[in-house]
Amino acid sequence: MAKAASIRQWPQGDRPRERLLARGAEALTDAELLAIILRSGDRDANAVDQARQLIAVFGGFRSLAQKGTADLCTIKGIGPAKAAQIVALLEIAKRYGEHEFKPGDSFRNSVDIYAHFRERLASERNEHFYAVLLDNKHRKIKEISVSRGSLTQSIVHPRDVFLPVVRESAAAVVFVHNHPSGDPTPSREDIEITRRLREVGDLMGVRVLDHIVIGHGTYVSFVEGGYW
Repeated sequence: MAKAASIRQWPQGDRPRERLLARGAEALTDAELLAIILRSGDRDANAVDQARQLIAVFGGFRSLAQKGTADLCTIKGIGPAKAAQIVALLEIAKRYGEHEFKPGDSFRNSVDIYAHFRERLASERNEHFYAVLLDNKHRKIKEISVSRGSLTQSIVHPRDVFLPVVRESAAAVVFVHNHPSGDPTPSREDIEITRRLREVGDLMGVRVLDHIVIGHGTYVSFVEGGYW
């Protein structure tokens, strides 16, 4: 089999890195942008070919963000180093897309929570349940990862939720979890878990301010949606 042409053998105006420098990143295709991260190919495929194959097999960047390094390494020419580069790039993109809700910031409404968690949770294949702990003025203390569930459910026990609440002397809490299906409509289980957690919070003197379910590009607030 003939060796694939190296990108360095292309006319300078066709090379992804040179085109980015001359015309800006927006002028490049998804595959060309990814090829710059991969840097080089192998005997059978250059970096652009490998990038095209990754996108063809796994889909666009949001789908790629759902894959781990082991998944990416199933593509010929993508080893652990290149897979790590791709995963790191997509994690940076997730964090860049988040509106940071820092300790000390005041909780105002569901938009604050959604903006903080949306990129982190939108591409997850499993449900993740978080508790955002607040002080008596509804300022953020910290966020706690409570559980990671299956594709369809997240097992949440009041003990796991309220132990850190007590440890941090939180006065209020907001719950957050995602629906990998993309539809944020609360399930019957979501509603039952939330009811139980609110009851425990009432007994402990901790206000449950909201429960926010994140889907793909949208969310549902229990308070605003009338699920209380």
